[in-house]
Amino acid sequence: QVQIVESGGGLVQPGGSLKLSCVASGFTFSSSGMAWYRQAAEKGRELIAATGRSINYADSVKGRFTISRDNAKNAVYLEMNNLKPEDTAVYYCNRLPATDRDVWGQGTQVTVSS
Repeated sequence: QVQIVESGGGLVQPGGSLKLSCVASGFTFSSSGMAWYRQAAEKGRELIAATGRSINYADSVKGRFTISRDNAKNAVYLEMNNLKPEDTAVYYCNRLPATDRDVWGQGTQVTVSS
């Protein structure tokens, strides 16, 4: 069955950096588009970065976040630089596209605060 485990979140000051990791199993990772999503408190889930045939970013993170993947490790990463308080959210990775009916990991909390 599908399993997804995110890690790497934490508390960071504005302007700081974090690198998130995600390991997935239970599907053909190398042929799957993968993405990072985030959900802030009292807001819906937002697609912020995706890698498949191309790499795309939401405007809110473009130029600051970088998505990458290692198919040999079934892993996808999100390097986040110049973090802002509005980046505070729970971050998830999943296939692209993914809906509420798909299996989701527990996510990893990112808090940007001084």
